[in-house]
Amino acid sequence: MTETKDAAEAHAHEPHGESLGSRLNWLRAGVLGANDGIVSVAGLVVGVAGATTDHGAILMAGIAGLVAGALSMAGGEYVSVSTQRDTEQAALKLEKQELKTMPEAEERELADIYEDKGLSRELAEQVARELSRKDALAAHAEAELGIDPDELTNPWQAAWASFVSFSIGALIPLLAIALPPTSWRVWTCAIAVVAGLALTGYTSARLGSAGPGRAVARNVGVGALTMLVTYYVGTLFGITAG
Repeated sequence: MTETKDAAEAHAHEPHGESLGSRLNWLRAGVLGANDGIVSVAGLVVGVAGATTDHGAILMAGIAGLVAGALSMAGGEYVSVSTQRDTEQAALKLEKQELKTMPEAEERELADIYEDKGLSRELAEQVARELSRKDALAAHAEAELGIDPDELTNPWQAAWASFVSFSIGALIPLLAIALPPTSWRVWTCAIAVVAGLALTGYTSARLGSAGPGRAVARNVGVGALTMLVTYYVGTLFGITAG
């Protein structure tokens, strides 16, 4: 009993009892949305700040970038995940038809899958038979397709996650460059962006049970390079226009 309890505690951090696919879908949409919001709007407002000191122009560019980017991210996620869901539903429909018309062949196919995973033929047939009796579609969907029929991807969840996370991320550079005095704008924005990207990188790594160092460095590096390039492009444009 003690050994069983110790084993359960040792694996308590693993995602048992929840849909890992659903968790990763939310994580992907949320982290990508926040990162894109921070980097996109930071590049936009820093670029405009490099071209002009007009507070109104910088603020309007940032707001436009936030609205357009949030809607674009949400729309893109909705279309992408809807396509994935359609594919999952079509595969489940085909599997359901095959189970109806040739159940014996499908049970043998399921046994073959478990045998290929290392079970003996006798045990594989027993597992396939018992799982098929309980819920044949769920068993085949998991083994053949990697799909949980009760946990299909949700395009609306992905869209809202992207919209909200992009907007929150975009507010970081927008507020950081809009509130300080002119001489501090770019540096304040840069510091805020680096902090925001470090936080999203760390959060995504921890939620995904990965080491945070590489994720943080990747996020911060991309954001810093984006701001550097767009600032000097804006500066060059401002000089040329002037």
